[in-house]
Amino acid sequence: MTEKEGAFFNAIQHTPNLRSGLVDTLIAQIESGDLAPGQRLPTEQAIMTATGVSRTVVREALASLRAKGLITTRQGLGAFVSNDPNPRSFSIVPNDLESIEEVISVLELRIGIEVEAAGFAALRRTDEDLERMQARLDALDASILAGGSGAAEDFAFHRAILVATQNSYYARLFDTFGNLMIPRQWARFDTMGPAERQKHMARMRREHGAIFAAIRDRDENAARKTLRSHLARSAARFAELRDHTGQPTA
Repeated sequence: MTEKEGAFFNAIQHTPNLRSGLVDTLIAQIESGDLAPGQRLPTEQAIMTATGVSRTVVREALASLRAKGLITTRQGLGAFVSNDPNPRSFSIVPNDLESIEEVISVLELRIGIEVEAAGFAALRRTDEDLERMQARLDALDASILAGGSGAAEDFAFHRAILVATQNSYYARLFDTFGNLMIPRQWARFDTMGPAERQKHMARMRREHGAIFAAIRDRDENAARKTLRSHLARSAARFAELRDHTGQPTA
């Protein structure tokens, strides 16, 4: 690897997550043009040597870039920057959510989107929207009581809020992300006993209920406030889990 190529990867040495750091570094080089369309990437071994990360981390990073359409692989030749590497749409893929830190980042993104949407929903919702949201909340309770994670039902409730904005772009954006906008893999539902699960469900019902009530009452400010509080508390709980478990970076 040349000195210039090695410089591409210096930025990941102190990142909290090695895989995401390598992905971010490569994306930055592609977007800046330092890695040009059609250019061959350094070999896995060269990247390992330059960064000190494992082969697994390198392969996971390259898989994430492939999923985003930024690189292609050619049998026996290696990985190449796509001829048209500029993504036409933003997406979140499973490999993007392999650490609690990344889950928190998604929650921060959701705050930016959903808080304003809740305000619009409060102003524009219909009776049909309220019926849809209530049905989603009932389904969420039933899923958790039955031992499920409630991820799909939680997604459906939040999507119902976006639908209530009467602005189809909100729901379409959420659909692009899919259930990954409701990250559950770090929530440890499988380790919860009945009492803890009941406590969790009560907290979710209370927070979701406050959002629902604000939208029902057409209280724009309260809708924004309760939605922000709900997602901020979720982010805080994941941060507490991260600090408690001492999750490894990679």
